[in-house]
Amino acid sequence: MDALLDATQLEHLLRIVLAALCGGAVGFERERRFKSAGIRTHLIVALSAALMTVLSKHGFTDVVGSGVTVDASRIAAGVVSAIGFLGAGVIFFRKDAVSGVTTAAGLWATVGIGIALGAGRYFVGCAVTGLIVLIQVVLHHRTPLVRPQKVGTVVLRLTNPQLEAAVCTRLAGMAERIESIHFRRLDGDMVEITCDVIFATDYNAEHLVRALQDIPELYSVEMRWP
Repeated sequence: MDALLDATQLEHLLRIVLAALCGGAVGFERERRFKSAGIRTHLIVALSAALMTVLSKHGFTDVVGSGVTVDASRIAAGVVSAIGFLGAGVIFFRKDAVSGVTTAAGLWATVGIGIALGAGRYFVGCAVTGLIVLIQVVLHHRTPLVRPQKVGTVVLRLTNPQLEAAVCTRLAGMAERIESIHFRRLDGDMVEITCDVIFATDYNAEHLVRALQDIPELYSVEMRWP
């Protein structure tokens, strides 16, 4: 019983628990933004990385000696490589756009936090946790480094279907990115173009109308924000 509660093993358990808390802190920020990997995923990743690091450093002391040597970093190094499959699972390619890269990078960083805490580097692990959360929160909002964006739906109606490509090209030049485009034929020669578009937050319908007003075949313009 004393062997189960010795100071060394209690310290190892503390490292693992602290890693779980730090991983959960990173995951909390992701879950608040409804990302595919949230608190539980980041918590388990950090906890597992810390556990593997503790085992890598201290789990084989009973066999060391008599010609047996152990590489204390081997398991921990394998953890860094193994996280790749999990990171790939949260990256999606949809509608010509890639999403989930930041979450995947956060999982990779969470592994580093778990390894640092599992190795007993408490200050480094906790400080990096705070730094990652701060970066995620601050750079998500308006800063001089990041241009804030918003997603809206633009509905254009044209009296000349032959101008579809030209109007879409013009719209792409004004927007940050076009997520999707749908065409629908109306009565006569009228065509309706519906686009899910990412604009800068200060962009509005007046800017769009002004940019497209030189197209006489443009019957109407409508912008919808969620």
